Amino acid sequence: MNDKMFPHPVRLKFAAERERVVRSAWEGLECLGDWPAGQGRQYRAALRCCRDALDGWTPPKKAMRAMIDAAREAHILQ
Repeated sequence: MNDKMFPHPVRLKFAAERERVVRSAWEGLECLGDWPAGQGRQYRAALRCCRDALDGWTPPKKAMRAMIDAAREAHILQ
């Protein structure tokens, strides 16, 4: 499985002193494993999109957008 890089990094604010930058579908999956907020609909969509991007079923840009939507839902997008 080859990692798929996002067109732009996604910056997340997990806590006041903890920022995370997600640059690829693999990093997205790792980040979703440490998700600080609830696992709502956008979270599940991001999980699915990152997996699909790694498998070559969806473009990395779609996975990036899903990560952004999940971060907005969780109020952690920086």
